[in-house]
Amino acid sequence: MPLPTSSHQRKPLHNRAITVHSYERYDGLWDIEAELIDDKSYPFDKRDGSTHAAGKPFHHMHLRVTIDRSFTILAAEAVYDAAPYGDHCIGIAPAYQNLVGMNLLKSFRQAVKERFARTKGCSHITELAGVLPTVALQSMANERHKPEGVPTDKRPFQLEGCHALRLDGPVVEEFYPQWYVPTKND
Repeated sequence: MPLPTSSHQRKPLHNRAITVHSYERYDGLWDIEAELIDDKSYPFDKRDGSTHAAGKPFHHMHLRVTIDRSFTILAAEAVYDAAPYGDHCIGIAPAYQNLVGMNLLKSFRQAVKERFARTKGCSHITELAGVLPTVALQSMANERHKPEGVPTDKRPFQLEGCHALRLDGPVVEEFYPQWYVPTKND
């Protein structure tokens, strides 16, 4: 369901789209590709005297990682289609190969923040990296893609991760009854 129509007059300003696609490769690995596009809803003047057209991306970045069954990154690549400061932005792309060796399930977001903080990275590519863990989990949710060595009697990671999956809620009671914990009022 979309948001209800605003009751206030508004004018559009900024648009950001983040798209992520995952792929199971035939070599037993998985690729996750994330893309970020920013544009303005109005034209604006650039320093060189030209006009940047409304709807034309001024940020357009891609990040691809290849992961194995244990969610470890084996390869990483960042590329730019558009960046506001050209080569000054694009020059950081090779640094994102330093994602290799990181595990998407082991404090990944914090490690990315530390490794690519401030001037050590691109804020937009780093933002794209932040969506990788949940997309990887969704991509590999099928039983045959469980990480090796994960005991089947271990509580599923997603429980207690959101309101719907709270241990005392009806979803857990129905779909994960062995982990259901009734409230004291039940």
